[in-house]
Amino acid sequence: MTSASPRLRFKKLARPILVLSLVLSVLSPAVWLTLRIIRAAASPSTLELPTTRVKRGKVILTVAARGELQGGNSEMLTAPMTGGGDMAITYLREPGELVNSGDVVVQFDTTEQDYRLKEAEADFAEAQQQVIKAEADSEATAEESRYAMLSAQADVKQAEIEVRRNPIVAEITARQNVLALEAAKNRERQSTQDFTNKQTTSAAGIAIQKAAENKARVMADIAKKNIDNMTLKAKTEGYVNIQQNTRQNMMYWGMQLPPFQLGDTTNAGMAIAQIPDLKSWEVSAQVGELDRGHLAEGQHVSIRVVALAGKEFPGKVKFIGGTTGMPWDRHFEARIALDQPAPELRPGMTSNMVITVDTLDNVLWIPSQALFESDGRTFVYSRGQTGFAPHDVSLVQRSESQAVVTGINEGELVALSTPDQQTRSAGSIQQDGAMKALQK
Repeated sequence: MTSASPRLRFKKLARPILVLSLVLSVLSPAVWLTLRIIRAAASPSTLELPTTRVKRGKVILTVAARGELQGGNSEMLTAPMTGGGDMAITYLREPGELVNSGDVVVQFDTTEQDYRLKEAEADFAEAQQQVIKAEADSEATAEESRYAMLSAQADVKQAEIEVRRNPIVAEITARQNVLALEAAKNRERQSTQDFTNKQTTSAAGIAIQKAAENKARVMADIAKKNIDNMTLKAKTEGYVNIQQNTRQNMMYWGMQLPPFQLGDTTNAGMAIAQIPDLKSWEVSAQVGELDRGHLAEGQHVSIRVVALAGKEFPGKVKFIGGTTGMPWDRHFEARIALDQPAPELRPGMTSNMVITVDTLDNVLWIPSQALFESDGRTFVYSRGQTGFAPHDVSLVQRSESQAVVTGINEGELVALSTPDQQTRSAGSIQQDGAMKALQK
């Protein structure tokens, strides 16, 4: 009896402990998950609205751009307008190779032009012989016509002599002499007229043959000139910049076009190579449409060439083109001339530019993202007693990073984003945090 009572007490105590263990094992994950959800939901609510203060000072408004270095007075070598079809490149300088004035840069296949030259020279030789033949025929015809005219004149003189015998001859014979004289005079007039006409005809025939000769000579000269034009030479000293080959069987948006190579075929008028002027460099850049109104010719520019680290080149805005591009990506071309070019510059080098638009002293300014526009209003979200509220301001000047304004006091706290948008963002973050907690 005494040995059974401790066992009985142990069994009675073990049962509640086991039940309590099971309850705790079930409730612990639920409590942990609840705490995690509360913690995940509470942490995003502490997001604060980004703010800044209105500052007063000197503002240098700039426009940043990226462009490509090229010669200011570049010499473009294009395929000649020979009137033929495809032209194959048989000789081409290497990209970046230094050439002097008069050096051959590009040469095209002249097989077709050589054939045309030989054909034109043969036509010219034939035309020359035709002129000689026409002149000889003209001389022969003139001699024949002159002989006929002299014979007619002799017949007239003979008839006149016979007429003089009319008083001593029979009447019928006298009548025959008169008729013979009239016939001889008619033949004389006809031969004289024929002589004049044949001279005119012969001269016209010779002129026609000479015109054909001149035409053949011109065709031969054109063929020679076309052969000379098939060789493109540099007019100035510079580095060869091979252009992109736009003559492709298939093209698609964003395709990287290859440069011209030896053996490629081109059409008349296509740009093959460019030789920039080493004494006049410029940078061609595409600038966004929003900055179009800020730029003007003559503005100072700071240029940094990517390949020449640590070097800065001053320049000025030389040319501002028109706006082009798709409605969602409008831009315009701007050319910046370098004031102090360096010998190590090469065409095609990528350059970063900072264009100084204007310098304003003692003005109020805020970051551009703190300025909002809606329904024709320009305003900021200024901090008040009840929170951030819209406050109308006047925009003086604006760049990508800074906005010069009036109508607000220095030191006022303004929001960098819309308060309503920040609240919605915080709410979405809370939902996302709770969902992630549930997923975990």
